[in-house]
Amino acid sequence: MSLNIQYGAGLCGPPTWRNYDSSPMLRLQRTPLLNLLPLARNGAPYPKTVVFGDVVKGLPVAAGTADLAYCSHTLEHLSLADCRAALRETWRCLKPGGVFRAVLPDIRVICREYLATAGNSPDAALMFMRNTCLGLEETPKGLKRLRMMFSRDAHLWMWDYPAMAAELTAAGFVAIRPANFGDSAHQDFNAVESAPRWENALGFEAAEPRA
Repeated sequence: MSLNIQYGAGLCGPPTWRNYDSSPMLRLQRTPLLNLLPLARNGAPYPKTVVFGDVVKGLPVAAGTADLAYCSHTLEHLSLADCRAALRETWRCLKPGGVFRAVLPDIRVICREYLATAGNSPDAALMFMRNTCLGLEETPKGLKRLRMMFSRDAHLWMWDYPAMAAELTAAGFVAIRPANFGDSAHQDFNAVESAPRWENALGFEAAEPRA
C-alpha cells in the first residue's frame, strides 16, 4: 500500500492520505479543556483524519518512505527560509522516484491583473494588496488580535514558476514541470486536489531522483 502525505491539509483530510497541519487552531481544538473555549468552538472543526504536523520542523514520516506528497496554498504562508526548509523536508520524506505536487498563488497573475486595471484607478493598489494578502487593513485589537494568533492567513512570500522551479532544483528535485488541475499521471492526487484552488494559480509537479 502506498504512503501519500499532505501537509497544510486544513479541512481536507481524505482517509487514503496521511494529512498534516500545523495550525495553532488545530492544536487548540485537540487540547482537552482548551477545546471548550469559544475561540476553539467557533473555528471550523478539523476532520479526525488531519493530525498535527509541522513540515518546517519535520513531519513524523520516516525518510524515503512516501510515494506522493501534496500541499495546496501552503508554501506562500511560509517565510523564504521556512519554505526552503519545507521543500527539503518534502524531499527527505519521499522515496526515490516519489512525486511532489503543489498549488499556490501566482504572483505574476496578480501583477498582470494589477497592471491591467491600474491606469488612473484609485482602487488598483488596494486590490493588489488584498489579492496578495501581504498587508494589514487594520491593526488587530482585542479579540481580533487573539484570533490572529491562531490564524495563518497572511502570505509571507509570493512565487512565480521560475523562482519556485529554481528552489525545487536546489532542494534536489528533478523532472520539474508546471502543472494544471487533474493533469497528473498519479490518480491518487484526485483525492486531495480541488479545482477552485487551481484557478489562476501556480501549480507544479516534481520528483525525487530514482535510485
